[in-house]
Amino acid sequence: MSAAPPPGWLVPHWPAPPRVKAVCSTRTGGVSQGPYESLNLGDHVGDDPAAVQANRQRYAEVLGAKPVYLRQVHGTDVIALEPATADGAEADACFTTVPGVACTIMVADCLPVLLATTDGTAVAAAHAGWRGLAGTAGAGVLELLWGHFGPLARGDRAHVATKTVAWLGPCIGPEAFEVGPEVKAGFEAADPAAEQHFRPHAPGKWLADLAGLARQRLQALGITQVYGNDATPPWCTASNPSRFFSHRRDRISGRFAASIWLD
Repeated sequence: MSAAPPPGWLVPHWPAPPRVKAVCSTRTGGVSQGPYESLNLGDHVGDDPAAVQANRQRYAEVLGAKPVYLRQVHGTDVIALEPATADGAEADACFTTVPGVACTIMVADCLPVLLATTDGTAVAAAHAGWRGLAGTAGAGVLELLWGHFGPLARGDRAHVATKTVAWLGPCIGPEAFEVGPEVKAGFEAADPAAEQHFRPHAPGKWLADLAGLARQRLQALGITQVYGNDATPPWCTASNPSRFFSHRRDRISGRFAASIWLD
């Protein structure tokens, strides 16, 4: 990072190699007003375009790298990032081996997932809302990303997952994320053990632990070095309005971002 992050931003504490850099913004440090106050990085939520551009410039200055913003559609498409990759590619995950290009995920309740190889050769990021995380027949955004990213980790392919570390950013927490039975059924169809991440709530409704579901999916891929969001209240976007944007809480909301890149 070329500048110190504003107070309150999250910098992962994980055993990634020194050339791997990562950061997650919060609401602080920008110029947007009203429901977008202050560092809204989303250009699709109704904020003043000039304010969004100023915010993105500030974000890039902190990174000292080029953040590439995807058009996220709660799907499972994955793209490789290059220096010439423009903003707006439709995908919900990305990876790169090129220094100075930041895999960037915008969120306001969904879960950002960052990955790095322990030899510092590749990084990746995924936007894991429940739809993308569940995917189809057990193949969600993390599985699809791993299909591209896993082979980039050098060494014995049988142990490739042990050469990867993951960090989970803030998302809507298990005390606030109410879902219907179709969500629970979608995860349990792929793995009955997903039941442990759902708790009965109102009639016909469940409270879901999105971070817990992501950890389970990563562990099924063999990625056991998972850090960050442990589903406790400080990580909940919906429960911390002064720190995080939350679409479910506010409906009209900005977006914060999590980025990972190679120096």
